Amino acid sequence: MKKMIQALLMLSVLFLAVPNLALADEYPDKALEKLGTGLANAVTGVVEIPKTIIIIGNRDGVIHGMTVGFIKGIAYTVGRSLSGAFDIATFLVPTTPFVKPTHIWDDFNRETTFVEAKMR
Repeated sequence: MKKMIQALLMLSVLFLAVPNLALADEYPDKALEKLGTGLANAVTGVVEIPKTIIIIGNRDGVIHGMTVGFIKGIAYTVGRSLSGAFDIATFLVPTTPFVKPTHIWDDFNRETTFVEAKMR
């Protein structure tokens, strides 16, 4: 009976370990992707200023774009740059980015939003 319990225990440990072994192959790719995204966002965060001016200017008018768009652009610059710095510092923990769109050049005509990060 004791050998049967040991065999079942070993079998259950094996079944629990197999999915983790399959996911372990993806880990380096996810970590490097997060590092690359973090570097891109930390460096290109300043592009949020003209991007936001253009988006708000097209939507609400030139004056509104130059004032509110400029102020929001500065806030988005800080947010994207800090999000990138956080991704660089924590790239070993593969989570999704805080900022959407993920890169500044993805869907350039969409206003930036910040979301909750989740595990990849």
